[in-house]
Amino acid sequence: MTLSESRIDQILGAFAGRRIAVIGDVMLDRFFRGDVSRISPEAPVPVIDIEDESEHPGGAANVGYNLVELGASPLLISVVGNDGAGLHLRRLLRELGIGDDGLVTDPERLTTEKTRIIAASQHICRVDKEHRGEINSDVEQRVLAMLDERIGELDGLILQDYNKGVVTASLIRGVVERARAHGLPVHVDPKYHNFFEYTGVTVFKPNRKEAEDALRASLRTDEDRRRGAAELLERLQSDHVILTLGADGMMIAGRDEEPVLVPTRAMQVADVSGAGDTVIATLSTACAAGATVLEAAVIANHAAGVVCAQVGTVPVQYRQLREALISDCRDEAIVE
Repeated sequence: MTLSESRIDQILGAFAGRRIAVIGDVMLDRFFRGDVSRISPEAPVPVIDIEDESEHPGGAANVGYNLVELGASPLLISVVGNDGAGLHLRRLLRELGIGDDGLVTDPERLTTEKTRIIAASQHICRVDKEHRGEINSDVEQRVLAMLDERIGELDGLILQDYNKGVVTASLIRGVVERARAHGLPVHVDPKYHNFFEYTGVTVFKPNRKEAEDALRASLRTDEDRRRGAAELLERLQSDHVILTLGADGMMIAGRDEEPVLVPTRAMQVADVSGAGDTVIATLSTACAAGATVLEAAVIANHAAGVVCAQVGTVPVQYRQLREALISDCRDEAIVE
């Protein structure tokens, strides 16, 4: 499906100011980039001469960053530790216009921190520092209280789970119940833990590996994917399931609808870090702006193609997304 230029501008033009809550695991992404010129005399490993360092909001915070760059207004709700990484992440969120007023501090937790070392555009290694245990009930209630304070002003809600402990089964139930009561669409980017707890959400968006692990089935063929999507729709009673399939694009399935395969738009893949964050942010914003789920998936697919061509955790920018969509509609036959 290719959108017309007028439809693209109608949907993207309504992105501005859409208020989307993002609830999930935030993290601080650090990148060290350099060159390899020798092997260490201490062990058979490369020595990286660091030439550049950068820090970016990761996980649910990267979803919030994508929302800002798309023109939407995020409300980021999560938990950080009372540590240097947490303070650093808060400052970064404020500087980028995402805001940190929805973050809860838990002094018993570490703020998740991921450090990637890159040489010649290749990932050499990643170093993680984190606490993966579930948040306690008191912290969970503080998270829900943050949502209660602002839910009346929202246009949509995203649950972004990285299995770092913020998105518990009881938190999921509390969030979905509140969203239903206020008529808010809920878009979910799950992980394996609590995979089948997201009953009754609007859009459930696992990647192929996550769906295969949860269903204990291969999803390599279109027929496999149709069966898998149908099973997920039945078990979760969600309105739609979107399977992201990497180089194969996306499959969109809805109740009483034929599944639709949307081919990938990544012309060059330099790094897939954060692509899922970009997809869920774009999906939710497009739906809040009046797009159908299929239209939103087409737009999100182009957004993923844009970020996959760049190294590191980077958001899609409104201008880049519009250019990719307009280029596509001019190159192909238009389907209204």
